[in-house]
Parts: sequence; C-alpha cells; structure tokens
Amino acid sequence: MIIKKTPAQIEKMRAAGAVVARCLKEIAESIVPGKTTTLDIDRMAEELTKKYRAKSSFKNYRGYPNSVCVAVNEEVVHGIPGNRALMSGDIVGIDFGAIVDGWQGDSAITILVGDKGTEEAKRLLRVTREALYMGIDAARVGNRLSDIGHAIQSYVEKNGYSVVRDLVGHGIGRNMHEDPHVPNYGMPGKGVRLEEGMTLAIEPMVNVGTYEVETLGDSWTVVTADGSLSAHFEHTVAIRRDGPDILTVIPTEEALTTNG
Repeated sequence: MIIKKTPAQIEKMRAAGAVVARCLKEIAESIVPGKTTTLDIDRMAEELTKKYRAKSSFKNYRGYPNSVCVAVNEEVVHGIPGNRALMSGDIVGIDFGAIVDGWQGDSAITILVGDKGTEEAKRLLRVTREALYMGIDAARVGNRLSDIGHAIQSYVEKNGYSVVRDLVGHGIGRNMHEDPHVPNYGMPGKGVRLEEGMTLAIEPMVNVGTYEVETLGDSWTVVTADGSLSAHFEHTVAIRRDGPDILTVIPTEEALTTNG
C-alpha cells in the first residue's frame, strides 16, 4: 500500500533529509586519499548523526552492522565499512539514511577520491548523477511510476552504460522502505499513476559494463559481475502538485552561508 504524506509530514521528512545532506557533505569533505578508511567514514557518520540529534536508518536494519554503506569502485551498494584505505583515483559511493522525529531521509552520493581519477570514472559519475535528475524530473503528478525508470534507463544507455536491474528505489516515510518499488528501467506508461503526497527514494545504480551484479560472501556487498566500475546517486523526493520536491538537500539559506 502506498502511503501518501500530508504537507506537514513532508516537512518532517525534509528535516530528516537536511540532516542526511549535511552529513554526506561533511563526510565527503573529510576524506583524505591514502589515509581515510571506509570504517573512518562509518565513524564520521556515527558522530554526525549524534551531532544532529538524529538516528541512523541503517544500523541494525535487517541485521546491517553499520551506520552507512560504503561502496568502492566495482562495489555497487551495501558495502560494509572496514579497514580499506581510500586511494586517489578510487570512486566511493556513500549511502546514508537518518531518522528525525520518526521520519526518514535517504540519500547517496558517489565521489572521486583525490585527483587521479580516470576520464571514464569522471564520466560515469556525471552520467549517473544526471540520470538521477532525469528520473526526478519524471516524478510528476499524472505520470506513471515506470516513467521514472524509463527516463533513467534511456539516458544511461544513450551514454553507453547499463542500469542495475536487481536493486531498485522505494517509497519512504516513517519506514525506510515502503511501497512502491521504483525500478530504474522499464517501458514508459506502466505502473501506478503518481499522485501528490507520494514520497520516493529514487536511486539509479549505473555500471560501466554489464548490468548484472553479484552479492559477496558477507551477504551484503553487491558488486558488478564483470568487475567494472559502478556509481550510485539517490535523493528522497516528494511529488507535489507544482513538481518534484527534493527533500535531501541542505536548506538554501544554510548552503549560502556555508559557501559564502
């Protein structure tokens, strides 16, 4: 069952989303090539969650042991933090969720570590991030659910990459995973009609090579089947009458202050 949210409930989700956005920004800015480990990222996520008086969405969720998922290079999602040091040229996906006042925010970014990244890695990150915004733009009242995935898949494949099929986006609200599933592929005009108040986590996972993936022996870490690079971007989005409303962003006034 899809649970639509009231404007007041969406504002509560926006507060959780702002915490997620602040944490991801601060973590990304703190990574030092050759020094920061994926476990350091988890520690930062733990500290920032406390700093913003939030609760991790991920820790202990279905047995997941950490506060953040960290995926490096060929890892697609759900990477468990450990002692691996991030090197210049690595790409690292950071997926983080937070709960504020009982409401969830969920977002992911993939960044290039240091200044030695290949042109392929840079292009993959750009195309995946742009594909996310193609999907978000299709999340409009009156469209069908599959219009989101079709927009993502069309853009990704036009650029020569593939979209992961085995993992999809999801509804979100008081629970991290709610109905509906939000595939990143498919024909347009299929599925439920999008209505005001729906809240979705849209999250394309894009591979340089095949779309096929495998899960490692830890039962969590998903990797590309051919060892090619993978990138992942995600936003929590509310469908509003006047267009999609991205909730996992730093409030404009705060962002201007930080950058100014």
